[in-house]
Amino acid sequence: MPGTTLYGPSLQAACAGGLWTCVEVVPRTASTNADLLARGGPEGQVLVAEEQTAGRGRMGRSWVSQPGASLTFSVLLRPSAVPPARRGWLPLLTGVAVTTAVRDAAAVAATLKWPNDVLIGDRKLAGILAEQSGDAVVVGIGLNVATSRDALPVTPAGLPATSLLAEGADIARDVLLIGMLRHLERCYLAFRADPDPARDGMLAAYRAQCGTLGRAVRVELPGGRAVAGVAEDVDAQGRLLVREAQATSLTPLSAGDVIHVR
Repeated sequence: MPGTTLYGPSLQAACAGGLWTCVEVVPRTASTNADLLARGGPEGQVLVAEEQTAGRGRMGRSWVSQPGASLTFSVLLRPSAVPPARRGWLPLLTGVAVTTAVRDAAAVAATLKWPNDVLIGDRKLAGILAEQSGDAVVVGIGLNVATSRDALPVTPAGLPATSLLAEGADIARDVLLIGMLRHLERCYLAFRADPDPARDGMLAAYRAQCGTLGRAVRVELPGGRAVAGVAEDVDAQGRLLVREAQATSLTPLSAGDVIHVR
């Protein structure tokens, strides 16, 4: 059942023989991203927390998990073969992996909101945050699995939150976690071997899952500026390409908070 306790050795056994060399489950921590960044060590570590009290999201937002009802975990990568200019694709390809795993395991119509929020409809199911220190990149994922509908908050960005349970999907957390790790391993290893998202298929996979494309959007940028228009594409650099009203060319955006305009 979704609320059962995760067990590290069984998760380790399920992931054995591949990228994930260490899968550790802890009952409580402030931030799995911060813990892995401080720990260092080899690529392939996974840290899962049953409860996270000071998780961080994009744009400096905080995120707190409900014990036993969420999946909150981070992975440590060392993509030394990936040029620094391409490493911005790591959170995007993580979004593809998470969305694919959720679709496969829970049979729900999950999509991506650029750059890497996972939605069901216009409701936020999961968030992803990548942080770099030296040659290490830690990617954190927080996903609502069994939170009841009446316990779901409005997200800091203003989106209503959802969970798989609220969407009618009753799935064990360990099954979902194993699926996400396997999909992430496949996406990451392909990208690490050929860090060209157009050539290795990652760009096409991202476009296919991105619910932002084709929609009217308002993108709030750092510094208080905003861009409004239609989101037409994502380019090989992972930038969102927006056509503003009366514009003859597309505006590329590498960072920002997207609001889907109805």
